[in-house]
Amino acid sequence: MQLFITSLNSGSNGNCYYVGNEREAVLIDAGISCRETERRMERLGLSLQTVKAIFVSHEHSDHIRGIPQLAKKHQIPVFITPGTLNNSGLPQTGFPLRPLRAYEPVWIGELCITAFPKHHDASDPHSFLVAGRDTKVGVFTDIGAPCEHLIHHFKQCHAAFLEANYDEDMLEKGRYPYFLKNRIRGGKGHLSNQQALDLFKTHKPAFMSHVLLSHLSKDNNCPQLTKDLFSLHRDTTEVIVASRFEETPVYAVCA
Repeated sequence: MQLFITSLNSGSNGNCYYVGNEREAVLIDAGISCRETERRMERLGLSLQTVKAIFVSHEHSDHIRGIPQLAKKHQIPVFITPGTLNNSGLPQTGFPLRPLRAYEPVWIGELCITAFPKHHDASDPHSFLVAGRDTKVGVFTDIGAPCEHLIHHFKQCHAAFLEANYDEDMLEKGRYPYFLKNRIRGGKGHLSNQQALDLFKTHKPAFMSHVLLSHLSKDNNCPQLTKDLFSLHRDTTEVIVASRFEETPVYAVCA
C-alpha cells in the first residue's frame, strides 16, 4: 500500500506529522494551531476529513498545543496514554479520547499504528510505527538515546521521521546554560546529529526511500550541515530536513 507523508512542522515551536493512504490518515502530535494545521494541509492538497485520529507522543507543549481546538472542531479521536493525559493539562471533554498502550496495535481503517516506549524526560513517552499493509513509516523524535526498541522498529521502515536535534560542538559552545545542555544531551533529552547518523548508517534498511530529519534545534544545529552529513551515507534514500517554519512536500512511500 502506498502511504503519503509530510511534516507540517518540526521543532521546539511545534511538531505535527501526517501519515495516510488515499482514504484515511493520522496525525502524530498536533503542536501547531488548528488554523495553521488547516492552512498547511490545504496548501498541500490534503483534507482534514481524511484525518481519523491524533496520536500523542508525550505531554510537552510543542506536541499537544493544537489538540484542544483541532480535535474539538473536527471531532478527531485523540489516542493518548493515561500517564501522558494525566500530566498534559488537556481537557478531557469536547473531543473523543481513546486509550493508548505500548505494543497494542490500533487500527484506523487500513492503517495500523503501534506505539512503543522511548527515552525522554516526560511521564510516558512513546514513538510510533504506522503501517499500511507492508509499507511502514516511523516517527522517531524526542529521544534521549537510541534503544533496542528504536533500532528494532527503524530497521523495518520504508520512511522515517528521525530526530537530529543538535550538533555536539554547537551545543557545547553555544549560549545555553550548563543545566540545559546536560538536559538535552543527558540521555533523556534529544538525539544529536551523530547519534542519529550512527543509527542511520548502522541500521537503515536498503529499502528505506525517505528520511525526514526532524526536530532540529534553532540554536544548536544547522539544516544544511545536517543534510550534508546524512547525504554522504544516504545510498538511495532521499534526505529531507523538516522545517520548523513550514510544511514539507508530500512524499509517496511504498514497499
